[in-house]
Amino acid sequence: MRYGFYLPTRGPTATRAGILALAREGERLGLHSAMIADHVVFPVKSDSAYPYTLDRKHPGGGDALETFSILGVVAGATEKLRLVTSVLVLPYRNPVLTAKMVASLDVLSGGRVTLGVGVGWLKEEFEALDSPDFDKRGAVTDEWIAIFKQLWTQSPASFAGRFYSYADIRAEPFPLQKPHPPIWVGGHSPAALRRTARHGDGWHPVGAIAASPLPPEEMRKHLETLKRLTDAEGRDFSALAISYKAPLYDTAVPDRDGARRSFSGTAHEIAADIRSFAAIGVHELVFDFRGESIAQSIERLQSFAAEVMPLVEEGSTR
Repeated sequence: MRYGFYLPTRGPTATRAGILALAREGERLGLHSAMIADHVVFPVKSDSAYPYTLDRKHPGGGDALETFSILGVVAGATEKLRLVTSVLVLPYRNPVLTAKMVASLDVLSGGRVTLGVGVGWLKEEFEALDSPDFDKRGAVTDEWIAIFKQLWTQSPASFAGRFYSYADIRAEPFPLQKPHPPIWVGGHSPAALRRTARHGDGWHPVGAIAASPLPPEEMRKHLETLKRLTDAEGRDFSALAISYKAPLYDTAVPDRDGARRSFSGTAHEIAADIRSFAAIGVHELVFDFRGESIAQSIERLQSFAAEVMPLVEEGSTR
């Protein structure tokens, strides 16, 4: 099992010193990847429903550091840590410029970028950014992925799509990773599973929260569906990375009819949960160690590495 962790993107801990301290400690402790969320602006008032809390309200305020800016800073301060956009809302940005930014970061990080992608949920943010039509965001996302893959592997390149076109351009250098940085598709809707099967190198859902529990038995069913869809596309299901995120939303609410929230409780309970998800084919679990301070965040990260990770390894060798 590989482990990832969230970096702060907003609030008092989202400072250069705080982000780098947490990223470096995660790398030192042997965790695999750091997750960086994506928001540019927040509306003062919004009718958009956030899918991952029970009240459908986003837990953030009005502040957020920009995703690629965080990626660049962390890339320059670490050596092994995978850098994951989790997830980048593709319709927010020009596809050619985004392809260039990802390729450049992959080169400058030594080939450590993973592009987690999503279609977005905050309609008012689409409108503020003058993004493509919110109701067409799925089709736009698919087209942007096609543009990325072309610009990361072909030069010169031409593209004539429904939403974007260009002719005879070069956008080198290509990324270091071949054929390109992995693309992980967020979400567990039918559309997200189809997008993963058709375009993705990995599946990156959110679970272990009251609004989206995704316990092992439900995950197993989704993975069976994903395998059928991937096989139908003529692609290799076994090549997909399965990365499961467990953020700390609605922490006071159990996630399964009053039962203990997955990955909560004692170290032995958490280790048992990890082994359960590993048994159904999850390759990476992403945990939320963020606290009210960076010192608290680092303490949580260290406790997990010292108390839980050894138990998982011990149990897997029995």
